[in-house]
Amino acid sequence: MRNVAVHEAVSGSEQTEQKRPRNAKALVVLALLGTALLTALAATAYTDVGTIPGLPGLPPLVRFGIPVMRVLLDLAALATVGLSMLPKLLGFDQPARTEPVLAKARPIAVITALVWMLSALFSLVLQAMEASTGAPATTSLVITYINDVPAGPGLLASAGGGLLCAVIGLLAVRFGESVPTELRTIVALLGLLPMPLTGHATDWQYHDFSMISMELHVVGAAMWVGGLAAVALFVAPQRGLLAEALPRFSKLAGLALLVVGASGLFNGVMELVITPNAGLTGLVTTQYGQILLGKALCLVVLAVVGAQMRFRLLPRIARHERTALLTWVTFEVAVMGMAYGLGVVLSRAPVIV
Repeated sequence: MRNVAVHEAVSGSEQTEQKRPRNAKALVVLALLGTALLTALAATAYTDVGTIPGLPGLPPLVRFGIPVMRVLLDLAALATVGLSMLPKLLGFDQPARTEPVLAKARPIAVITALVWMLSALFSLVLQAMEASTGAPATTSLVITYINDVPAGPGLLASAGGGLLCAVIGLLAVRFGESVPTELRTIVALLGLLPMPLTGHATDWQYHDFSMISMELHVVGAAMWVGGLAAVALFVAPQRGLLAEALPRFSKLAGLALLVVGASGLFNGVMELVITPNAGLTGLVTTQYGQILLGKALCLVVLAVVGAQMRFRLLPRIARHERTALLTWVTFEVAVMGMAYGLGVVLSRAPVIV
């Protein structure tokens, strides 16, 4: 009886240990998705200009459905990018150790790519309804939107990028790493490039520089957040692999922080500068500027958290020591989710003086 009791106690302990990583992973996903959605909805309500006299108001489905779909689009795209990069972060010299991890990640990449595609298509329909002040969605309405508004072809191209990633992902599920990770990553990153067209389309004389800056911003953020999420969800429980993958990601994250911060500041400030009567004072006098400051604050917090992980946790992880990595990652992705939620609204909010 005593042996049975000991065996049951050990089994219960093992089950508890197995549940902890699962619960921690679920918390990471919930932190990123939940904060992004809540922030986007709150910021949308904050920047709502209300009903304009003489024009019909937008239905709540359109007004709040657009930021929700855009959050899902952005997060699904960055997840696809991060999962596509994962083999590169793990390295190729220990296939016996990395293949079980990658075999779990590949089907998830297909799912996120399909969510990316569907979110882009739903966004296209909702934005077409918005442009026609809430008219019912019809095929002709969407086609007209695609022909007349730059955001239409941008969303259509983004949906195509998600579909192509799903097709290549299915090949990777079937043939493994025979499908080059470089191909998957490049295709996913190329699928991000049309996204700036779905937001502000500034017409100032340096428009080309602004578009390049926006594309750098989108790509840098996706590699940063997507890479962190992929490592946290698939690699963190295995200390040996984590000790090799996290230093590689840390270098990428440092560069991404600089690119995202610089490009985001440039884009936001230029939007204020080219707006008559706004200027730099618009950072505090306009809702657009206030949201921009909120996003900048998120980046400052992320820089501090990143420094903590790089200089305090990383040496311990390299020694295969137990750390509170997932706790820090959960907090970090929650802040990232807030930044993404603010960014979704920022890309569409007018600068009203």
